[in-house]
Amino acid sequence: MLLPILLLAADFSAQTIAEGLKGGYQVVIADLNKDGRPDLIALASGLDELLWYENPGKVGGPWPRHVIVSGQKRMINCAAHDTDGDGIPEIVMASLFDNLPKNSIGGVSVLKHQGDPRGLWQQTEIDKLTTSHRIRWADIDGSGKKVAINAPLAGFGADAPDFRAHVPLVYYRPGEWKRELIGEQNEGVVHGIHIIKSGKHDAILTASFLGIHRYELGGGMWKRTEVSKGDPTAWPKSGSSDIAQGKGYLAAIEPWHGGQVVIYEKGQRQVIDTTLDQGHTIQVVADGIVVAGHRGPKGGVNLYTRTKGTWTPSVLDAGLKANSCEVGDLNGDGKADIACIGGPTANLKVYLRQ
Repeated sequence: MLLPILLLAADFSAQTIAEGLKGGYQVVIADLNKDGRPDLIALASGLDELLWYENPGKVGGPWPRHVIVSGQKRMINCAAHDTDGDGIPEIVMASLFDNLPKNSIGGVSVLKHQGDPRGLWQQTEIDKLTTSHRIRWADIDGSGKKVAINAPLAGFGADAPDFRAHVPLVYYRPGEWKRELIGEQNEGVVHGIHIIKSGKHDAILTASFLGIHRYELGGGMWKRTEVSKGDPTAWPKSGSSDIAQGKGYLAAIEPWHGGQVVIYEKGQRQVIDTTLDQGHTIQVVADGIVVAGHRGPKGGVNLYTRTKGTWTPSVLDAGLKANSCEVGDLNGDGKADIACIGGPTANLKVYLRQ
Protein backbone atom coordinates (compact mmCIF):
# COMPACT_ATOMS: atom_id res chain seq x y z
CA MET A 1 0.00 0.00 0.00
CA LEU A 2 1.34 3.45 -0.97
CA LEU A 3 2.17 5.69 1.97
CA PRO A 4 1.94 9.40 1.11
CA ILE A 5 4.97 11.55 1.84
CA LEU A 6 3.28 14.80 2.72
CA LEU A 7 6.41 16.95 2.41
CA LEU A 8 6.99 15.76 -1.13
CA ALA A 9 3.36 16.20 -2.14
CA ALA A 10 3.46 19.70 -0.66
CA ASP A 11 6.37 20.51 -2.95
CA PHE A 12 3.90 20.63 -5.86
CA SER A 13 0.98 23.00 -6.40
CA ALA A 14 -1.78 21.51 -8.60
CA GLN A 15 -3.91 23.45 -11.07
CA THR A 16 -6.66 22.08 -13.30
CA ILE A 17 -6.19 23.39 -16.84
CA ALA A 18 -9.14 21.72 -18.57
CA GLU A 19 -11.96 19.22 -18.08
CA GLY A 20 -14.25 17.44 -20.52
CA LEU A 21 -11.33 15.95 -22.47
CA LYS A 22 -13.05 12.70 -23.40
CA GLY A 23 -10.49 9.95 -23.77
CA GLY A 24 -7.65 12.24 -22.67
CA TYR A 25 -4.61 10.35 -23.92
CA GLN A 26 -1.52 12.53 -24.32
CA VAL A 27 -0.12 15.84 -23.14
CA VAL A 28 2.80 17.48 -24.96
CA ILE A 29 4.82 20.44 -23.68
CA ALA A 30 5.85 22.85 -26.46
CA ASP A 31 6.00 26.60 -27.13
CA LEU A 32 3.37 27.02 -29.85
CA ASN A 33 3.24 30.83 -30.13
CA LYS A 34 6.93 31.80 -29.90
CA ASP A 35 6.56 33.75 -26.65
CA GLY A 36 9.21 31.76 -24.80
CA ARG A 37 6.71 30.05 -22.51
CA PRO A 38 5.88 26.34 -22.86
CA ASP A 39 2.28 25.60 -23.78
CA LEU A 40 0.32 22.34 -23.55
CA ILE A 41 -1.04 20.25 -26.41
CA ALA A 42 -3.96 18.10 -25.23
CA LEU A 43 -4.76 15.06 -27.37
CA ALA A 44 -8.02 13.37 -26.41
CA SER A 45 -8.94 10.31 -28.47
CA GLY A 46 -12.65 10.76 -27.82
CA LEU A 47 -12.74 14.29 -29.26
CA ASP A 48 -12.60 15.40 -32.87
CA GLU A 49 -10.37 18.41 -32.08
CA LEU A 50 -6.68 18.56 -31.24
CA LEU A 51 -6.34 21.31 -28.64
CA TRP A 52 -3.64 23.49 -27.16
CA TYR A 53 -3.68 25.57 -24.02
CA GLU A 54 -1.72 28.81 -23.93
CA ASN A 55 0.60 29.42 -21.00
CA PRO A 56 -0.65 32.58 -19.26
CA GLY A 57 2.76 33.47 -17.83
CA LYS A 58 1.13 33.92 -14.46
CA VAL A 59 0.92 31.17 -11.87
CA GLY A 60 -2.70 30.22 -11.29
CA GLY A 61 -3.97 32.17 -14.27
CA PRO A 62 -6.31 30.63 -16.86
CA TRP A 63 -4.76 28.86 -19.84
CA PRO A 64 -6.67 30.00 -23.00
CA ARG A 65 -7.95 27.13 -25.16
CA HIS A 66 -7.23 26.94 -28.91
CA VAL A 67 -8.10 24.40 -31.62
CA ILE A 68 -5.25 23.15 -33.81
CA VAL A 69 -7.30 20.93 -36.16
CA SER A 70 -10.85 19.59 -36.10
CA GLY A 71 -12.70 16.75 -37.79
CA GLN A 72 -10.36 14.08 -36.38
CA LYS A 73 -11.06 10.45 -35.54
CA ARG A 74 -9.31 8.33 -32.93
CA MET A 75 -6.22 10.49 -32.46
CA ILE A 76 -3.54 8.66 -30.49
CA ASN A 77 -0.24 10.57 -30.43
CA CYS A 78 1.64 13.63 -31.64
CA ALA A 79 5.02 15.33 -31.33
CA ALA A 80 6.10 18.92 -31.96
CA HIS A 81 9.35 20.25 -33.47
CA ASP A 82 10.26 23.36 -35.44
CA THR A 83 11.43 22.00 -38.79
CA ASP A 84 11.53 25.24 -40.80
CA GLY A 85 13.14 27.58 -38.28
CA ASP A 86 10.26 30.03 -37.91
CA GLY A 87 10.08 29.52 -34.15
CA ILE A 88 6.75 27.69 -34.20
CA PRO A 89 6.85 23.89 -34.30
CA GLU A 90 5.30 21.61 -36.85
CA ILE A 91 3.30 18.72 -35.35
CA VAL A 92 3.28 15.14 -36.59
CA MET A 93 0.11 13.35 -35.47
CA ALA A 94 -1.12 9.75 -35.60
CA SER A 95 -4.86 9.09 -35.80
CA LEU A 96 -7.44 6.57 -37.06
CA PHE A 97 -6.07 4.19 -34.41
CA ASP A 98 -7.21 0.83 -33.10
CA ASN A 99 -5.29 -1.76 -31.06
CA LEU A 100 -6.01 -4.42 -33.69
CA PRO A 101 -4.24 -3.94 -37.03
CA LYS A 102 -7.26 -5.23 -38.95
CA ASN A 103 -9.31 -2.31 -37.57
CA SER A 104 -6.62 0.38 -37.72
CA ILE A 105 -5.90 2.65 -40.68
CA GLY A 106 -3.05 4.36 -38.86
CA GLY A 107 -3.10 7.79 -40.47
CA VAL A 108 -0.04 10.02 -40.06
CA SER A 109 -0.33 13.77 -40.72
CA VAL A 110 1.81 16.90 -40.54
CA LEU A 111 0.16 19.95 -38.97
CA LYS A 112 1.49 23.44 -39.75
CA HIS A 113 0.30 26.85 -38.56
CA GLN A 114 -0.98 29.31 -41.13
CA GLY A 115 0.46 32.49 -39.68
CA ASP A 116 -1.40 32.65 -36.40
CA PRO A 117 -0.96 29.52 -34.23
CA ARG A 118 -4.16 30.44 -32.41
CA GLY A 119 -6.11 29.78 -35.61
CA LEU A 120 -6.71 26.47 -37.34
CA TRP A 121 -3.62 24.71 -38.67
CA GLN A 122 -3.13 23.09 -42.07
CA GLN A 123 -3.20 19.29 -42.06
CA THR A 124 -1.37 17.19 -44.66
CA GLU A 125 -1.51 13.40 -44.60
CA ILE A 126 1.88 11.77 -45.22
CA ASP A 127 1.32 8.07 -44.49
CA LYS A 128 -0.99 5.26 -43.54
CA LEU A 129 0.67 2.64 -41.35
CA THR A 130 -1.56 0.35 -39.32
CA THR A 131 -1.63 1.00 -35.54
CA SER A 132 0.68 4.05 -35.75
CA HIS A 133 0.90 4.74 -32.04
CA ARG A 134 3.94 6.63 -30.72
CA ILE A 135 5.44 9.71 -32.43
CA ARG A 136 8.72 11.28 -31.28
CA TRP A 137 11.44 13.52 -32.77
CA ALA A 138 15.09 12.45 -32.81
CA ASP A 139 18.42 13.60 -34.25
CA ILE A 140 19.44 10.17 -35.49
CA ASP A 141 22.68 11.17 -37.27
CA GLY A 142 24.04 14.10 -35.24
CA SER A 143 23.28 16.58 -38.02
CA GLY A 144 21.05 18.70 -35.79
CA LYS A 145 18.14 17.95 -38.12
CA LYS A 146 15.54 15.85 -36.38
CA VAL A 147 13.31 13.23 -37.99
CA ALA A 148 9.88 12.06 -36.83
CA ILE A 149 9.93 8.53 -35.39
CA ASN A 150 6.77 6.44 -35.73
CA ALA A 151 6.39 3.29 -33.61
CA PRO A 152 3.23 1.30 -34.40
CA LEU A 153 1.65 -0.70 -31.59
CA ALA A 154 1.49 -4.02 -33.45
CA GLY A 155 2.51 -5.60 -36.71
CA PHE A 156 0.34 -6.32 -39.74
CA GLY A 157 -1.84 -9.40 -39.18
CA ALA A 158 -1.36 -9.48 -35.40
CA ASP A 159 -4.36 -10.30 -33.23
CA ALA A 160 -5.10 -10.27 -29.50
CA PRO A 161 -4.03 -11.54 -27.08
CA ASP A 162 -0.69 -12.80 -28.45
CA PHE A 163 -0.10 -10.14 -31.15
CA ARG A 164 2.39 -12.52 -32.79
CA ALA A 165 3.91 -10.43 -35.57
CA HIS A 166 6.98 -8.33 -36.25
CA VAL A 167 6.43 -4.59 -35.71
CA PRO A 168 8.06 -1.97 -37.96
CA LEU A 169 9.83 1.07 -36.52
CA VAL A 170 10.01 3.89 -39.07
CA TYR A 171 10.87 7.57 -39.51
CA TYR A 172 10.11 10.55 -41.77
CA ARG A 173 12.51 13.31 -42.86
CA PRO A 174 10.85 16.75 -42.81
CA GLY A 175 10.16 18.07 -46.28
CA GLU A 176 10.33 14.63 -47.91
CA TRP A 177 7.95 12.99 -45.42
CA LYS A 178 8.73 9.61 -46.95
CA ARG A 179 8.52 6.52 -44.74
CA GLU A 180 11.94 4.97 -44.06
CA LEU A 181 12.46 1.73 -42.14
CA ILE A 182 14.61 1.53 -39.02
CA GLY A 183 13.91 -2.11 -38.26
CA GLU A 184 11.20 -4.68 -37.67
CA GLN A 185 12.79 -7.04 -35.18
CA ASN A 186 10.41 -6.15 -32.33
CA GLU A 187 7.44 -8.45 -31.82
CA GLY A 188 4.14 -8.37 -29.97
CA VAL A 189 2.94 -5.04 -28.61
CA VAL A 190 5.40 -2.14 -28.81
CA HIS A 191 3.85 0.27 -26.33
CA GLY A 192 6.56 2.78 -25.47
CA ILE A 193 9.51 4.54 -27.08
CA HIS A 194 11.96 6.99 -25.54
CA ILE A 195 14.62 9.15 -27.19
CA ILE A 196 18.01 9.39 -25.45
CA LYS A 197 21.28 11.18 -26.18
CA SER A 198 24.19 9.03 -27.38
CA GLY A 199 27.20 11.23 -28.01
CA LYS A 200 26.38 13.72 -30.76
CA HIS A 201 23.24 11.92 -31.91
CA ASP A 202 20.11 10.35 -30.45
CA ALA A 203 19.26 6.70 -29.92
CA ILE A 204 15.80 5.17 -29.62
CA LEU A 205 14.63 2.92 -26.80
CA THR A 206 11.62 0.68 -27.45
CA ALA A 207 9.50 -1.24 -24.95
CA SER A 208 7.73 -4.35 -26.24
CA PHE A 209 6.75 -7.90 -25.36
CA LEU A 210 10.41 -8.76 -26.07
CA GLY A 211 11.67 -6.25 -23.51
CA ILE A 212 13.66 -3.02 -23.85
CA HIS A 213 15.84 -2.51 -26.93
CA ARG A 214 18.10 0.26 -28.17
CA TYR A 215 18.20 1.33 -31.82
CA GLU A 216 21.15 3.44 -32.94
CA LEU A 217 22.37 4.59 -36.34
CA GLY A 218 26.08 4.21 -37.09
CA GLY A 219 27.94 3.98 -40.38
CA GLY A 220 24.68 4.21 -42.25
CA MET A 221 23.34 1.06 -40.57
CA TRP A 222 20.87 0.61 -37.72
CA LYS A 223 22.01 -1.51 -34.78
CA ARG A 224 19.54 -3.05 -32.34
CA THR A 225 20.77 -4.01 -28.87
CA GLU A 226 18.87 -5.72 -26.06
CA VAL A 227 18.84 -3.72 -22.83
CA SER A 228 16.57 -6.02 -20.84
CA LYS A 229 14.03 -8.78 -21.38
CA GLY A 230 11.66 -6.97 -19.01
CA ASP A 231 9.10 -8.91 -17.01
CA PRO A 232 10.08 -12.61 -17.21
CA THR A 233 6.46 -13.84 -17.19
CA ALA A 234 5.47 -15.93 -20.21
CA TRP A 235 4.19 -14.22 -23.39
CA PRO A 236 1.91 -12.20 -23.70
CA LYS A 237 2.53 -10.98 -20.13
CA SER A 238 6.23 -10.53 -20.80
CA GLY A 239 8.46 -7.58 -21.54
CA SER A 240 8.08 -3.88 -20.96
CA SER A 241 5.50 -1.15 -21.55
CA ASP A 242 6.93 2.35 -20.96
CA ILE A 243 10.43 3.69 -20.35
CA ALA A 244 12.29 6.81 -19.30
CA GLN A 245 15.95 7.55 -18.66
CA GLY A 246 17.43 8.96 -15.46
CA LYS A 247 21.03 9.64 -14.48
CA GLY A 248 22.62 6.21 -14.69
CA TYR A 249 19.35 4.27 -14.70
CA LEU A 250 16.19 3.51 -16.65
CA ALA A 251 12.69 3.59 -15.17
CA ALA A 252 10.00 1.37 -16.68
CA ILE A 253 6.41 0.20 -16.33
CA GLU A 254 6.08 -3.54 -16.84
CA PRO A 255 4.53 -5.52 -18.45
CA TRP A 256 2.11 -4.00 -21.02
CA HIS A 257 -0.31 -1.76 -19.04
CA GLY A 258 1.15 -3.50 -16.01
CA GLY A 259 1.36 -2.85 -12.30
CA GLN A 260 5.13 -2.75 -11.79
CA VAL A 261 7.47 0.23 -11.62
CA VAL A 262 10.97 -1.04 -12.35
CA ILE A 263 14.42 0.52 -12.08
CA TYR A 264 17.27 -0.77 -14.25
CA GLU A 265 20.69 0.17 -12.93
CA LYS A 266 24.12 -1.42 -13.29
CA GLY A 267 22.63 -4.45 -15.01
CA GLN A 268 20.15 -5.12 -12.21
CA ARG A 269 16.34 -5.13 -12.38
CA GLN A 270 14.69 -3.73 -9.24
CA VAL A 271 10.89 -3.69 -8.85
CA ILE A 272 10.03 -0.70 -6.64
CA ASP A 273 6.22 -0.88 -6.86
CA THR A 274 3.66 -3.51 -7.86
CA THR A 275 0.43 -1.59 -7.19
CA LEU A 276 -0.20 0.36 -10.40
CA ASP A 277 -3.68 -0.11 -11.85
CA GLN A 278 -3.09 -0.12 -15.62
CA GLY A 279 0.25 1.69 -15.66
CA HIS A 280 0.53 3.89 -18.73
CA THR A 281 3.17 6.62 -18.43
CA ILE A 282 6.52 7.14 -16.71
CA GLN A 283 8.89 10.11 -16.69
CA VAL A 284 11.99 11.21 -14.80
CA VAL A 285 11.28 14.53 -13.09
CA ALA A 286 14.79 15.16 -11.75
CA ASP A 287 17.72 13.15 -10.45
CA GLY A 288 16.21 10.51 -8.19
CA ILE A 289 12.58 11.52 -8.77
CA VAL A 290 10.27 9.51 -11.05
CA VAL A 291 6.60 10.11 -11.86
CA ALA A 292 4.32 7.29 -13.02
CA GLY A 293 0.69 7.48 -14.06
CA HIS A 294 -1.91 4.71 -14.03
CA ARG A 295 -5.38 4.94 -15.49
CA GLY A 296 -7.45 2.15 -13.90
CA PRO A 297 -10.21 2.64 -11.29
CA LYS A 298 -7.53 2.71 -8.57
CA GLY A 299 -5.17 4.76 -10.71
CA GLY A 300 -3.62 8.16 -10.24
CA VAL A 301 -0.24 9.87 -10.35
CA ASN A 302 2.58 8.54 -8.17
CA LEU A 303 5.99 9.94 -7.29
CA TYR A 304 9.04 7.83 -6.45
CA THR A 305 12.01 9.46 -4.71
CA ARG A 306 15.38 7.87 -4.08
CA THR A 307 17.18 8.53 -0.81
CA LYS A 308 20.37 6.62 0.04
CA GLY A 309 19.57 4.03 -2.60
CA THR A 310 16.00 3.37 -1.47
CA TRP A 311 13.01 4.33 -3.64
CA THR A 312 9.99 5.57 -1.69
CA PRO A 313 6.54 5.96 -3.32
CA SER A 314 4.05 8.71 -2.64
CA VAL A 315 0.73 9.78 -4.17
CA LEU A 316 0.79 13.07 -6.04
CA ASP A 317 -2.82 12.86 -7.27
CA ALA A 318 -5.36 10.10 -6.73
CA GLY A 319 -8.07 11.96 -8.63
CA LEU A 320 -6.52 12.02 -12.12
CA LYS A 321 -6.39 8.63 -13.87
CA ALA A 322 -3.32 9.34 -15.96
CA ASN A 323 -2.73 8.21 -19.51
CA SER A 324 0.19 10.58 -20.06
CA CYS A 325 2.51 12.82 -18.05
CA GLU A 326 5.23 15.16 -19.31
CA VAL A 327 7.95 17.06 -17.50
CA GLY A 328 9.15 20.61 -18.17
CA ASP A 329 9.66 24.03 -16.60
CA LEU A 330 6.21 25.54 -17.06
CA ASN A 331 6.61 28.72 -15.01
CA GLY A 332 10.21 29.69 -15.78
CA ASP A 333 11.59 29.22 -12.27
CA GLY A 334 14.20 26.67 -13.32
CA LYS A 335 12.44 23.76 -11.60
CA ALA A 336 10.91 20.75 -13.32
CA ASP A 337 7.11 20.76 -13.30
CA ILE A 338 4.68 18.02 -14.33
CA ALA A 339 1.67 18.03 -16.66
CA CYS A 340 -0.71 15.04 -16.76
CA ILE A 341 -3.83 14.17 -18.74
CA GLY A 342 -6.46 11.70 -17.56
CA GLY A 343 -8.47 9.37 -19.77
CA PRO A 344 -11.27 8.09 -17.50
CA THR A 345 -11.24 11.42 -15.65
CA ALA A 346 -11.06 13.47 -18.90
CA ASN A 347 -8.97 16.22 -17.31
CA LEU A 348 -5.66 18.05 -17.74
CA LYS A 349 -3.66 19.29 -14.74
CA VAL A 350 -0.27 20.81 -14.01
CA TYR A 351 1.79 20.32 -10.88
CA LEU A 352 4.20 23.20 -10.30
CA ARG A 353 7.27 22.53 -8.17
CA GLN A 354 7.42 25.00 -5.30
